[in-house]
Amino acid sequence: MTQKITLFSQEVEDFVLELKIDADATFLDLHKLIQEACGYDDRQRHSFLICDDEWRVRTHIRQSDTGNVGIDEDLYLMEDTALGNFLEEEGQRLAYIFDPEGKRFFLMELTENIFGQPQPTPIVSRRHGQAPAQTQTTDEAAPVQETKVETEENFYGDEGFEEGELDMEGFEISGE
Repeated sequence: MTQKITLFSQEVEDFVLELKIDADATFLDLHKLIQEACGYDDRQRHSFLICDDEWRVRTHIRQSDTGNVGIDEDLYLMEDTALGNFLEEEGQRLAYIFDPEGKRFFLMELTENIFGQPQPTPIVSRRHGQAPAQTQTTDEAAPVQETKVETEENFYGDEGFEEGELDMEGFEISGE
């Protein structure tokens, strides 16, 4: 089964990636696809956060074992965890932390399960806009101002998303 995952940024309103990847691929494969599509390097410890419908974090999937996992928390590593183990139903939400030091992340959603069309190599099937810089300088770290880009197209996530849906405490990033 192929999974279509839509990724978007709160920082750059018109940035959207649509990714197609096999459900048997690992979170590491998805991580590499995002890194390549955004032109990011892999020097930091990135992670995925599996969220519920209200963006509350349920599970962390880490790039490496840093020993910072709580006693009552299972350790899931990107290289060992298949997407299909956590992403099953369309509409499932997750986040990808691309800048742990700056506590910045992309929001993602499983938008479609595609049966009968295997995807042997993960691809970016649609792209719009430019990804935000991977890291921010202190000058750039000012609060993001609300700006509305006027377009005739509706992009995934620009309607129906309310900031109140995000549980910002759930996105706390530990010093992995």
